[in-house]
Amino acid sequence: MSEQQNIEYKQDWHDDYLKWVCGFANAQGGVIFIGKDDNGNAVDVAGYKKLMDDIPNKIRNAMGITVEVNLHNQNENHFIAIITPPYSVPISLRGRYYYRSGSTKQELTGASLNEFLLRKSGKTWDDLIEPRANFEDIDEKAVTIFLKASENAGRLPETIDLSIPELFEKLRLSENGQLKRSAIVLFGKDPGKFYPNTFVKIGRFAKDDADLKFQETEEGNLITLLYGILNQLNRKFLTRPIEFEGMHRIEKGEYPVAAIREMLLNALVHRNCMGAPVQIRVYDDKINIWNEGSLPEGLTLDALKRTHSSRPRNPIIADVCFKGGYIDAWGRGTIKIIDTCEQADLPEPEMFELDGGFSVTLFKDNISPEKLDKLGLNYRQIKAVLILKERRKITNKEYQSINETTERTASRDLSDLVEKGIIKSSGVKGAGAFYTLSKE
Repeated sequence: MSEQQNIEYKQDWHDDYLKWVCGFANAQGGVIFIGKDDNGNAVDVAGYKKLMDDIPNKIRNAMGITVEVNLHNQNENHFIAIITPPYSVPISLRGRYYYRSGSTKQELTGASLNEFLLRKSGKTWDDLIEPRANFEDIDEKAVTIFLKASENAGRLPETIDLSIPELFEKLRLSENGQLKRSAIVLFGKDPGKFYPNTFVKIGRFAKDDADLKFQETEEGNLITLLYGILNQLNRKFLTRPIEFEGMHRIEKGEYPVAAIREMLLNALVHRNCMGAPVQIRVYDDKINIWNEGSLPEGLTLDALKRTHSSRPRNPIIADVCFKGGYIDAWGRGTIKIIDTCEQADLPEPEMFELDGGFSVTLFKDNISPEKLDKLGLNYRQIKAVLILKERRKITNKEYQSINETTERTASRDLSDLVEKGIIKSSGVKGAGAFYTLSKE
């Protein structure tokens, strides 16, 4: 058995492995085998009798927790199993907190540590009271916009004649007359006064990040940001303007309107509000949105491409946005982004974790006869690429059949398309070889 999320193999004991124990205790628990190689084979551990006394004492003294330490014998080779259960309270090692994420151990600091401690206490960042704020800090215009949206969505009944304090109690944005952080992020007149990095940066780049042409900054509450960002994109960044009204539409153009909507909402709703600002990068051929805050524990990148559970980082903010009709409460945001791009005949979006945050990129449709002609492709290549766009893959033999040409000509044309970065080879040799679009 190889190493996995809850198993670690070590040939000898070092006190540094207390960090692994701490990481397991703060996550889902796990087992450290002392006296096994990386493949899980017992190699015998020196001084195992003394370690059977030392290890539990060191763990108890350093972290104040109790673990199960067992001695095993496999073919005359002794190894020790340190079984650490998950703890509901945060466990520190000499004042430092460690966490097992996937197959790696990481030290929690800054915003990640704050989020971890809150989660262990049964709270989330957006559920905490903001003692510095009062209802004078609330933007009534943003509340009015939200109420109109919620009325259209039909998800927030019985709001007629409610005062803002009454509405906020109903939405769990306040408690005993005190505003929560979620209220400021959603409806505050100046959220930056309380949380400096809640603004959004928008940059226009040429081919890469080294070529920044110009940039803008949008500030305000989440409701205001939705419209402000779209206005900025329309005014200076996108060729074809988009509208917030009717943004559920799927249409062919520079980018699908519905995909832009979901990208923007996902970033604003699920961001770490104490981290870096949301960043939007617009290029000649793509648009990227990044927000700080990695995927929730247990949610993988593959899961984002199918129906998955909804695990918002900011559940109150997410719930209010759901009641306003802005987001779906069932974890379908990423699926909508993928589906709308597919229906608009665009390449599949890229989604991945990056620099402690989450990145989503949409690509333009660069596969049209006019654009392909400008790239210097011959008529055979243009014909094949347009067919490839529909079929998703093509073989050398199919290329020959489509263009009624020889294997030699087909190989030369396909190699040229690979060199130009339009298609990519499957890497398979012989009869199973095929080609796909580079951004598939």
